[in-house]
This record gives sequence, C-alpha cells and structure tokens, in this order.
Amino acid sequence: MTEDFLHYIWQFKRFNVKNLLSTEGFKISISKTGERNTDAGPDFYNALINIGDTKWAGNVEIHINASDWLLHNHQLDKAYDNVILHVVYNNDKPIYRNNGEQIPTLVINGLYDEDIYKKYLSFLSNKLWIPCLNLFKQADKFIINTWLSRLFAERAERKANQIIQTLNINQNNIEEAFYYQLARNFGFDVNAVPFEMLAKSLPLLILAKHRHDLFQIEALLFGQAGFLNKTFVDEYPNTLKKEYNFLKKKYSLTPIDNSLWKFLRLRPSNFPTIRIAQFAELIHKSTGLLSKIIESTTTEAIFNHFEFNCSEYWKNHYTFDKSTINKEKVFGETAKSLILINTIVPFLFVYGILKNEEIYKEKAIVFMENTRPEQNTIIKKWIETGIEVNNAAQTQALIELKKNYCNSFKCLQCSIGNQLLKN
Repeated sequence: MTEDFLHYIWQFKRFNVKNLLSTEGFKISISKTGERNTDAGPDFYNALINIGDTKWAGNVEIHINASDWLLHNHQLDKAYDNVILHVVYNNDKPIYRNNGEQIPTLVINGLYDEDIYKKYLSFLSNKLWIPCLNLFKQADKFIINTWLSRLFAERAERKANQIIQTLNINQNNIEEAFYYQLARNFGFDVNAVPFEMLAKSLPLLILAKHRHDLFQIEALLFGQAGFLNKTFVDEYPNTLKKEYNFLKKKYSLTPIDNSLWKFLRLRPSNFPTIRIAQFAELIHKSTGLLSKIIESTTTEAIFNHFEFNCSEYWKNHYTFDKSTINKEKVFGETAKSLILINTIVPFLFVYGILKNEEIYKEKAIVFMENTRPEQNTIIKKWIETGIEVNNAAQTQALIELKKNYCNSFKCLQCSIGNQLLKN
C-alpha cells in the first residue's frame, strides 16, 4: 500500500462513504474531503466532516499505519493540532492530541474497490513509455484537453516563478533577468548553460554602452565566450581579439572556458559561433526589447524583432578561419518559435504576476495557441499514442505531462490517470 493511493481514494471519494464509523464507534459523514496540501503540514485542509453529533472543520492526515503519526513526529508539530480525522490503512495504535484527546480515526482498508488498486499497481510496475499506455486510447478527449490546458498553465507559472526568484536576487532588474533568459535560450538545449554563463559574465549595462557598434558587441561576446584566445589566420577575428583585449582590460572582464561550448552533432547553422553572432545582431538592433515584446499583440509582431542576419564575415563562415560558400545566416522560424515558447511567454506570465494583471497571461496563451507545435522526441511519441497536437500550448503541456507526471508515476494526480483508474 502507498500513501499516494490513500490520498487518491480519499480526495476523490473512491471508497464506500456510507455507514462510516470511527474506531471509537462514532458515525462519520463527509461533506468535504478538503483541499490537497503539497507543502508541509497535514495532507488535506479545510475539510468538513460530521463525527458523531459534532460538525468539524479542519485538517485530515492520512497514513498507512496509525503509528506513522509518531514516526513522523507529528505530535511535536503544532500544525497538526487541528487535525479532525486520522485516515489510516492499518490502525495499529490509538493517537492522541497534546491535550490528551484521542484523534478520531477512520480505517479505510476494505472500503475501496480492490480492482482500482490492482490497476494502479499495474501502472507502477510496467516499463512502458507512459504507465497508462495500454489504456490511453480509452481516455476521454474532453478530459485530455482540459487537463492539458491546466498543465500548460502549471508549466508557465512554474517557469515564471523561477524567473521571479532570480529577480529577487538581482534587485528586481527585469531587463537583466530577460537578458539572461534570452541568452540561455539562444543556446537552445545543447549550449544553454554556456550561453547563460556568457551572459552572466558580461553585464547588460556594458553591452548597452556599446549597442551602437556591432563590431564591439561581437568583440565582447566572442571574447567573453572564450573564442578569441588564440591567433587567427583571418583578419576579422584578429581585429575582434584586439578590440576585446582593450575592452576586457577596461571593464575587468573574465571570459568563460570555451571548452564548455558544444559543436558535435549540431547542424552548422546551430553552431554556438553562429548563435553568438546572431545574439550580437539582436543586441545591436534592439533597444527596449522587453517593453516592445510585452506590448506586442501578435506573434508576427514578436517575430519581427528577431528578423536579422549575421554580420558580413559570417555569410561565408560557420567558425573562425574556415570559409564556406556564401549563405545568409537567418534566424529561422523554428528558432523564433522556441524563443517565444521558452523566453517570451514565461516573461509575459512574470509581468502578469508582478502587475497583477491577467491580460498578459491571457496574451501569452493566445500566442502559444497561434504558434506551431514543437517537434521533438517526446511530441512524436505522444502523437503515436493517438494525441492530436495542433499548437505549442499543447506541446508544452504534453512535455509537462511526460516529465513531471508520467516519468514520476504521478498517475493519481493526473486527470487522465484518474479517469482510467475509475473506468
């Protein structure tokens, strides 16, 4: 038996609620099971329960064994003083409040359908891509779509709260936090960490001072990225190096280790050198980018801010000193969509939270619903299960579902798993 399963059958009343009796023989009638508490303290709060002739409002604690109360030291925690009902699988010991009163206890063993528990165990024990794969096609489409909408909001809120935590660290400088997040996502998955390290090694204030001069911005970015620490054949990187050495001394800069950057198995258009050159172009041409994005009303307007090529040298280079045929290094539609998904939408949620205005969150949702679905391994597997995927809001929700529910076997907290267990 698991506490998660006991939480599930209690929360959704998946047990026989008629003629319930406490271990002391008092009738129990449940008006409200309470709200699930995922933080410290009792498992459910704000429950409404009649025990005997008394109507109680308070908290509910759930354990496999009643003695787990003592094992977890709840008797020492005042947060548990207002527990009105102790729900247990095995009543191996009476439990008392600090004032000497026995806490009413309900033994839930034998009150639920064993088939539900067997199905739950089958979810936990199989090694399929998702625990409910064999039953997934039985899931109700309305429940799936409603759950995905909730998951998208959950994912966006979590990303926003992570950004707000960084704001607390850097004196609520939202422009700087946006710069860090934007840089991280210019590295996409493979080079996200070194790109963020690059941004944090080069204050936005310094870049802003040189925004008018693309050459100086490239010198700062490539220098801080560790790409200008050798002698080159081409004149351009040598002049960048000379400029960087001057600026490095002026601002007391320390570059990151260039061994952090990954090129292996990347398409040349995704090489970090190309992404840095593109990032330099964006810094050069953009003033007040965050403000402009926040006030944008369409995805097209946002994407227009990311219409740029690299500087002249990069038209026939992917790395320093290695020339190729001429090719414009444009920032593609897929790259724009990923920046929208991973940077802009979370910041719209941040702005909505900070300003307490839902309109920015609603705008973010509309942007996502108007953005093409992502294409990655997780989404391909979901499509194979029969899910219809139409936009980026759905793909983000499906990534959340896979990573934070399916992979952790949180079937009991999942609306889809809940329905399939009930069927």
